[in-house]
Amino acid sequence: MYFKLAWRNIWRNKSRTFITLIAVSIAVVLSVLMMSAKNGVYENMIKSLIGDFTGFAQIQSKAYVDDSSIDNVLVFNDDLKAALQGISAIDGFSPRIENFALAVSDSSNKGVLIIGVDVEKEQKYIGLKDRLSDGELIDLSDDQVMIGSGLSERLQAGVGDTVVLLSQGYHGSTAAGKYRVKAIVNFGSPELSNQLVFLPIQEAQTFYGLENMYTNIILHFKDNDDVRQGVNKLNSVLGQELVARDWEELAPELKNMIETDKMEGYVFMFILYMVITFGLFGTMLMMLSERKHEFGVLVAIGMKRVKLAVMVWLELIILSILGVILGSVISLPICTYFHENPIYFGEEMADVYEDYGLEAMIKFSLDPSIFTQQAIIILLISSMIAIFPFIRLLQVKAIQQMKA
Repeated sequence: MYFKLAWRNIWRNKSRTFITLIAVSIAVVLSVLMMSAKNGVYENMIKSLIGDFTGFAQIQSKAYVDDSSIDNVLVFNDDLKAALQGISAIDGFSPRIENFALAVSDSSNKGVLIIGVDVEKEQKYIGLKDRLSDGELIDLSDDQVMIGSGLSERLQAGVGDTVVLLSQGYHGSTAAGKYRVKAIVNFGSPELSNQLVFLPIQEAQTFYGLENMYTNIILHFKDNDDVRQGVNKLNSVLGQELVARDWEELAPELKNMIETDKMEGYVFMFILYMVITFGLFGTMLMMLSERKHEFGVLVAIGMKRVKLAVMVWLELIILSILGVILGSVISLPICTYFHENPIYFGEEMADVYEDYGLEAMIKFSLDPSIFTQQAIIILLISSMIAIFPFIRLLQVKAIQQMKA
């Protein structure tokens, strides 16, 4: 009965209803767009610097954690494979060899990061082929390399040109080789594109003098939310010489940067919520003021104040729910558009982003939790505001209200 009366009262004055709906929906749209944009920036940071290259988790030798030397490698034996296959959260793994070297061309030279990769596995999980801007993907039997687009410009070396790689091999041996460039790779992160050289894993082992040894094993998860749980479980079964580390341990500076930015975001969101709160509160005060005579008449003819308060409270809650639904419907296509068509920054801002190794864009996030969280928060704010008219209506005096 209360719900039926509240629903009828809502549509009895359509202009008042639409004003309240617009106020709530605007609040939802603003909060959703802001959180979608900020979460999109975080996702882009993690994807550019972690997901596309470092991986969300790795296995390394404990010695390698303290000293990232080519001498502190790990052996990828059957026991380790069995341990990885025993973790249900892990979708797959890619052994790698990573070490620094000097790349020399006819025109220039530059310090680079050599990545020895299992091409088939890397293609499956990070889509190397999709990142080619020129040339063809290397295969396991190749003795050729792929280099980043920024590095290609620095060395003035394109597909078909030759580069010489110089480094230190296993146990102090000299690592040197002359390789033909087979492809140019373009990563979202300029920092990566400026220094990466990809070698087939077998050629990298030959180059560094390693046999069935790797610097790290990249772990790929079915759901990135399961990374921490999977790493903890893996550490419980690994031997004393190995350790599994998630991206927060592998890139603590990125984690700290995101946490700092989130704190700033919380301040802005708090200010936004305060604006929303006062806006909704003003709208509800206006509604109470307009209906003083109505409330006085209802009390005068015998309606209990508690029932009146409950009915009006239900009206406000229903309006809030409708406003949240309307705001979500409006914000979803906007977020979807900017997810498919990211906002790219101008040249000056792009330089700042590139200094951090990030692609200069804002790609809105479509994480469902953004919509549900903001909807719940706005509903809570509306519910708290609705307490005020509830208390006021418990104190209604019929004669005073009818004179208003």
